[in-house]
Amino acid sequence: MSDRPIDLHTHSAVSDGTETPTQLVRAASTAGLGTMAITDHDSTAGWQEAFAAASGTGVTVIPGMELSTNFGAASVHILAYLFDPLDAGIISETARIRDGRLRRAEKIVQKIAADYDLTWDDVLAESQDGTTLGRPHIADALVRKGHVPHRSAAFESILHWQGGYYEKYYAPSPLEGVRMIVAAGGVPVLAHPASHGKYRSMDDSIIRELVDNGLFGLEVHHRDNTDDGKVWLLKIAKKFGLEITGSSDYHGEGKPNRLAENTTAPEVLERIIARATGSTPHRG
Repeated sequence: MSDRPIDLHTHSAVSDGTETPTQLVRAASTAGLGTMAITDHDSTAGWQEAFAAASGTGVTVIPGMELSTNFGAASVHILAYLFDPLDAGIISETARIRDGRLRRAEKIVQKIAADYDLTWDDVLAESQDGTTLGRPHIADALVRKGHVPHRSAAFESILHWQGGYYEKYYAPSPLEGVRMIVAAGGVPVLAHPASHGKYRSMDDSIIRELVDNGLFGLEVHHRDNTDDGKVWLLKIAKKFGLEITGSSDYHGEGKPNRLAENTTAPEVLERIIARATGSTPHRG
């Protein structure tokens, strides 16, 4: 593998990033990355474009996805690497999740529209064909309408889960998610699992069950994980023999996160590749 930085969590406009897969790969190249993973929410639609864009750049693309799951009141995301995109279970479940996200977004917009100038067409205008549409697109519409100054402000106010407009959506449990990823030949890693401590309800018995069913690692080095949360994650990783990853969770201009602000060790990536049987890296 290249000795250049490895960033295993990025988003394109296929989900809630602001750059096309081609632009995302170009940004990764400009940032000096040797390896990047494209991990759009519940979708593999950007893979082929990213592979094509990487050719000749020297950037290796790890095909992946950020799978939505629900654990009680918490939304728990799982990074899935190198799985088979044609796996029947993956295809059917992600289609169900995307449909749930769409219906949820429609309900949220209906609620917001009672208090703010906002329509469903305003939200659709912020997405592209094939996009996994969700709250970030509502946030972008709120920005464009002048209700908030930027996307982060929308999530801190109108779209905050305590803001009065929140709606949940269908997603499988973390255990079901891990099993599904492994069955498709993929490698599952819990995404930013200590952001504001929200996953603390997943006690040792739950983590043990995930590990027993194939959980590979924890995304420890991420700007949204709290400092004490990182300490907790490192203890959990040591206790259960889990690998540690680090990533930017880059969204283009959609978030302040910058490429390579957190990275993954080359030996950890090598172990991800060695474990996976569903697909292979695309070496640009």
